Amino acid sequence: MPQRDVVSWTVLIMGYKNSRKYDHALIAFEQMQYVGVVSNCVTMVNALAVCASFGALEIGVWIHDFIKRSEWELDVILGTALINMYGKCGRIEEGLGVFRSMKEKNVFTWNVLIKGLALAKSGEEAICWFNRMELEGFKADEVTLVGVLCACSHSGLMITGRQIFGSVIVGKYGFSPSVKHFACMIDLFACAGYLEDAFKFIREMPFELMKAMWGSLLAGSRARGNLEFSEFAAWKLVKLDPENCAYYVVLSNLYAEMGRWIDVEKVRIMMKERGLKKDLGCSSIELEPQEHVYELLLPH
Repeated sequence: MPQRDVVSWTVLIMGYKNSRKYDHALIAFEQMQYVGVVSNCVTMVNALAVCASFGALEIGVWIHDFIKRSEWELDVILGTALINMYGKCGRIEEGLGVFRSMKEKNVFTWNVLIKGLALAKSGEEAICWFNRMELEGFKADEVTLVGVLCACSHSGLMITGRQIFGSVIVGKYGFSPSVKHFACMIDLFACAGYLEDAFKFIREMPFELMKAMWGSLLAGSRARGNLEFSEFAAWKLVKLDPENCAYYVVLSNLYAEMGRWIDVEKVRIMMKERGLKKDLGCSSIELEPQEHVYELLLPH
């Protein structure tokens, strides 16, 4: 193209973003600045989304500074994109500053704030903002409740999590709990060591089981030294993700702890037959319950 205007550059950045080629999107954004094409609000919203997905905090901060220098109005779309970027890049305090400065907010704005607090393991603060959201007349949706329940899980807020999930069950929010809500509760129980409750949720859940659920049970069982539940969950993960060597290593380590050396050898043979090699990163794998629930906060 002989001439590339702001629309051309923005469409290019959006295309890379939608195909998850985040590094290419950021390169295009930087090239756009280099050749002197001035970004518009649509450009910045998409660039911020890329920064959020790629963890490009430095560029995200530059965009925020650009918005301030240009004296743009921080509307609901741009403000929400900034909060989302700060939350996913681990700088939720800056995100809160943006939130407080916004004149207009919608449910998406509240959702990214609560999600960011959940990722930062600031569970009690997330619950406070959730309560404030309801007081200000905003209706929580399914995404809101996933964020809130994840926040409870990360911070060990068992009673609060049970109460909120119970409210979803009885229809307080106008929808039935989804598979993600059940997954959050399984993670909450597993983190707190209530393994029987977590397993009961898994057995009674009216959905196809997600890998994150078995991951939560495995991590919680390992943390509590429950070898029986650990073995059961590890085998489920092997069946769900047979190419992941980490789960075979966990199984092998479990059997070694139990003195079941024949089973250790069987796992080793299974890995060999499936063409899997024990990576250096797998040899010292330590799973934490919360790491499995992070995927519940990702958009699908």
